[in-house]
Amino acid sequence: MRIKTADIPRQEVMTKDNISILANAVVYFKVEKPDTAIVKIEDFEYAVRQYTQTALRDVVGNSELDFVLTEREKIADDIKKIVDSETSAWGVDIESIKIQEIELPAEMKRAIAKQAEAEREKRAVIITSEGELKASENLRKAAENLAKSPIAVQLRTLQTIRDIASDPSEKIVLYLPSDIAGIVKKLGKE
Repeated sequence: MRIKTADIPRQEVMTKDNISILANAVVYFKVEKPDTAIVKIEDFEYAVRQYTQTALRDVVGNSELDFVLTEREKIADDIKKIVDSETSAWGVDIESIKIQEIELPAEMKRAIAKQAEAEREKRAVIITSEGELKASENLRKAAENLAKSPIAVQLRTLQTIRDIASDPSEKIVLYLPSDIAGIVKKLGKE
């Protein structure tokens, strides 16, 4: 016999962690023994839908929201096992159940969005702090190198003065050490 489908309408379901969601599904089934299905139950299609709807509420009700959102296939498989265990006695075989949609309340969507934003901000802070740590390590190494060579510090001072003086719109008054002329002479000889 051919596989039939039955839509399980959207229904409000409460998860184990008391969060109300809307869920709907579709069930694919096949009548293996038509004579048994007719004799054992009045309307097997209606019964399959009702059992699936009830099993959906039971399985989701025993699961936390994170599990429901991430493990749809497992939820659907658990529902299939429950429904199939009942319907097999009627001669009806459940081929599969697919959860079509899980909709969260608006406030829950906002809370999840806030959580995701907080996670992104956390990662950004971590990346920034790692960059600042590397920069401070580089500055420390540069300071150590400059400390090893006093002439390098003075050369750096002269480079800074030259950079500042290159902008004609700036007027800067600098106090230079008295030995700056001697440094310039030394650098000129080298």
